[in-house]
Amino acid sequence: MIYELYYWPGIQGRGEFVRLALEEAGADYVDVARLPEEDGMGVPALMKLLDDASDDRPPFAPPFLQAGDLVIGQTANILQFLGPRLGLAPSDDAGRLWAHQLQLTIADVVDEVHDTHHPVGSGLYYADQKPEAARRAADFTQNRLPKFLGYFERVLERNRGDTGRAVGDALSYVDLSLFQLVAGLRYAFPNTTARVESTIPRLTDLYARVAARPNIATYLASPRRLPFNEYGIFRHYPELDS
Repeated sequence: MIYELYYWPGIQGRGEFVRLALEEAGADYVDVARLPEEDGMGVPALMKLLDDASDDRPPFAPPFLQAGDLVIGQTANILQFLGPRLGLAPSDDAGRLWAHQLQLTIADVVDEVHDTHHPVGSGLYYADQKPEAARRAADFTQNRLPKFLGYFERVLERNRGDTGRAVGDALSYVDLSLFQLVAGLRYAFPNTTARVESTIPRLTDLYARVAARPNIATYLASPRRLPFNEYGIFRHYPELDS
């Protein structure tokens, strides 16, 4: 099967969590909105599927994945679908539920990161909500970020005798997503993340081991891996990194 990933072409965003799973597994996929419009792809193809009036199960927003006749939305939902098919999820129900639970918690962190620079409204520019962003970011960097990362550190520590994996003893999509979370935090909040990292050695080790995996290393060095920028979820505004 050739998977079709639909996400905005200029940012990593939430679509990057799905890309990492596809890249690690060496799956056949196309990143639809990045392909030329003259070939029937690009943002128009994304919008066409998003606005398809004949679809009685429409996705709300990107990312969404087309797999045969299925159109699957929401990052955690997509990864729950892909995990078993790509060999990136446990084989038992309890393990799969646990992986999904952790992915939903990662989604919670990502939402809070977004709200540090857009606490009032997504339709407003950052410049229109700077005072509110400063207050929200102060709470995030001082309280929420250490709490979330400390939780994931405990998950790694308690996993079946400290295997270095988040779920079971094999690489899962959760490990890949934790890599992306750390990468994003290092970009957006370098000072805060550097201070916290001394307390999360297992998580930082997981980050390094995922980055060194052959397929991931190849992907990170390729033009398919977009750089972080100030249009995505993880944005670096120095004034918010206390």
